[in-house]
Amino acid sequence: MAERPITVITHRVFPETVAILQDWTELRLNEGEASWPADEVHRLCRDASAMMAFMPDSVNEAFLADCPNLKIVACALKGYDNFNVEACTRRGVWITIVDDLLTIPTAELAVGLLIGIARHVMAGDRFIRSGAFEAWRPSLYGMGLSGRTVGIVGMGKVGQAIAQRLRGFDAELIYADTQALDPVTAASLQLTHAGFEELICRSDYTIIATPLNSETLHLIDAGAIRMMKPGAILVNPGRGSVVDEEAVATALSDSQLAGYAADVFEFEDWARPDRPRSIPKRLLDQTERTLFTPHIGSAVVDVRKAIEAEAATSILEALRGDRPSGAINDVGS
Repeated sequence: MAERPITVITHRVFPETVAILQDWTELRLNEGEASWPADEVHRLCRDASAMMAFMPDSVNEAFLADCPNLKIVACALKGYDNFNVEACTRRGVWITIVDDLLTIPTAELAVGLLIGIARHVMAGDRFIRSGAFEAWRPSLYGMGLSGRTVGIVGMGKVGQAIAQRLRGFDAELIYADTQALDPVTAASLQLTHAGFEELICRSDYTIIATPLNSETLHLIDAGAIRMMKPGAILVNPGRGSVVDEEAVATALSDSQLAGYAADVFEFEDWARPDRPRSIPKRLLDQTERTLFTPHIGSAVVDVRKAIEAEAATSILEALRGDRPSGAINDVGS
């Protein structure tokens, strides 16, 4: 009987995901919460035919050269800048992503982060737990959405989903993107197109929903922040390195920004050779003006199960010799 192909799953998955794969492939599973070290992933993949990859993983030319049996890297994610697509294509390795399942939960979290930072939710929670709360006091006054201008940078699927969820807040919604929406879609989302600088200057709230690439790296830098309204709020549910975190820390200290909320951070962007190794302490110390979540944009149980199932299905398709669902490259037959 022929040996079954080996699949490496680099992070813990649901039992339902294991059930999809276990009859067809030998599984090497990370069953803990922590990421495997990169050299351990490398070692386990050397004779593997498939890899289910997650945000902390990275695949480059050297990795592929040492994994000659690899047929597919199935990414249980949407943003794939940590993975060298061109190198995968040259070596005949499929790379797949899950394009749309993360959209709605990420948009929901973006709205939650915006309201949470603008209305001092964390500060209020800490105050209650301190035991000092006795009754209403004239404190923790924040900023609402009604009558304010919300600018969304990037109008792909996530940007549109954020706009859809903000329509009921009686705010002016503007967006910046190199490609304008068609008039019908823009009207249905109550959106007005603006240039990037116009958006930065006009917005009370700026939400980052653009992918990370060479043009968007540190798009929100010290210069962009100086153009913002004093007291503006910045929300980043997208990619960490679109924002210069050191510049944000300075702007918070100087009160140029009233608040910064984020679910993503620069140190997570493994493909950057110059990526920082941690979140700046100056930023973490701004406890009254920041709200952070640990990259939980898609951390909804049914959504995560669906993401994993889609990645698992892509693996089975590739191992059968078919073009896998979600493929972003073409390796031929």
